[in-house]
Amino acid sequence: MLTLGAALIDSLNELIQAGHITPQLAMQVLEQYDKSISEALSSKVKAKVTIKGHLKTYNNCDDVWTLNVTNSSFKCDHETFTITDKVKIVACSNRRAGE
Repeated sequence: MLTLGAALIDSLNELIQAGHITPQLAMQVLEQYDKSISEALSSKVKAKVTIKGHLKTYNNCDDVWTLNVTNSSFKCDHETFTITDKVKIVACSNRRAGE
C-alpha cells in the first residue's frame, strides 16, 4: 500500500470515529482514490521495473496475483537496488469489471 493511501485510511477512520463522516462516505472516498491512483499510474508512469529473485509462493484469485519473493533485486530503468528480505507483490488487471 502506498504511504499516501495508508494516511488517507487513517484520516478517514479518525473522521468516522469523530462522527464527521459516515463509513459509506469513507468507502466512496477510497473507491475514488483507487480509481484516481490507477489512472495516474497508467497514464503518467512510464518506468519499467525488472525483478529477479526467488519466487517462494504465488496465488491467483479473481484475477488478482499475489507473489511472495525472497532475495530479490529490483532494477528500475538504469538503477538497481536490492531487497534482501521478503517482498509481497499484489497485482491486478488494469481492465475494468465486465470488459
